Amino acid sequence: MPDQSSTPKLGVLMYVASRSLEARAYDAVVAAGATDLTPTQARLIAQIDPDGTRVVTLAARARTTKQSATSIVDQLERAGYVERVPDPADGRAKLVRLTDHAREVGVAAQVEVDRALGEWEAHLGADRMRDLEDTMRRLREITDPWA
Repeated sequence: MPDQSSTPKLGVLMYVASRSLEARAYDAVVAAGATDLTPTQARLIAQIDPDGTRVVTLAARARTTKQSATSIVDQLERAGYVERVPDPADGRAKLVRLTDHAREVGVAAQVEVDRALGEWEAHLGADRMRDLEDTMRRLREITDPWA
């Protein structure tokens, strides 16, 4: 029996799996030509909803200050990955929305994530992968305030 003190705890295991997907997605984006995109910028882009997201919400999701999120959005806007548009729910506010360029780059990331998940399924088996997805969806109900 393995030494339990050297076996990673569940939280660490979940983090490792998540970081692996994130790294593969980022590497695919860079390979697709987005060499000007940093990992921090890519993480923020991944938090943008299809119809756009306010900077304050992006900051909360990224667990950073509004000033830091604004700075990253400014960089992304100059690079052509996002645009600011009026929020239809509040004319005084702006939404950050992905540009076509960002969506194209996102396709490369999604293809790689799908490839990785396919590898996981081949390793775990279809039943265990379905159980994992069901478990993660159920956990999201109590862990994701934006779900």
